[in-house]
Amino acid sequence: MSSERVIRVGRDILGKNVRIAADNRAKFLADDMLVFNLVSSPGAGKTSLLVRAVCELKRSWPLGVIEGDQQTSNDAERIRATGVPAIQINTGKGCHLDAAMVSEAYRRLPPFKRGILFIENVGNLVCPAAFDLGEACKIVVLSTTEGEDKPLKYPEMFAASSLMLINKIDLARLVDFDLGRTVEYARRVNPGIEVLTVSARTGEGLAALYAWIGKQAADQTHPVAGTTP
Repeated sequence: MSSERVIRVGRDILGKNVRIAADNRAKFLADDMLVFNLVSSPGAGKTSLLVRAVCELKRSWPLGVIEGDQQTSNDAERIRATGVPAIQINTGKGCHLDAAMVSEAYRRLPPFKRGILFIENVGNLVCPAAFDLGEACKIVVLSTTEGEDKPLKYPEMFAASSLMLINKIDLARLVDFDLGRTVEYARRVNPGIEVLTVSARTGEGLAALYAWIGKQAADQTHPVAGTTP
């Protein structure tokens, strides 16, 4: 296959995804849904973080979760055990969710409006960066056990994310994690990225995360004049 043919096929795939993502975004906005795309490498703790978060946020908002993994329904079952509806997507050999998968999963969720939808993407810091799902923003979860240089190794993901959650902050001293260096590296590739430190185990920093989510909800409900939410 020639290089010209490879480029054309790649553009067609991404172009189709962009169109479906735009449809998703329009549907989400029509339903007054705030949608977050959670991304991370495997083992960063985003499912544990999400389980704890939905347990506490369900008192304030209607919630739904779309879970992405290559195999098993383990994560969706953990979410459902909290009383929050969840749809599992298994991608097989696929390394990311795409907009069409999310569109179908959203249709399968129990109908609700004026709430928050969390999309937990497949554990991967590469492919999900390129695929818009129609979300309001991406939230990248980085654990202290992964080291400080992930933003430099996987710059596209950190450039595409609005918020970096540094999880397992309770283990930082045990693994000699350098918080300042991690933030510096992230802001080299994305000067505007916001940063919060959290622990899914102890609950540290979660109040600040919930306040950040509340601000995003308020901004979407009351967009700045002349802008599109």
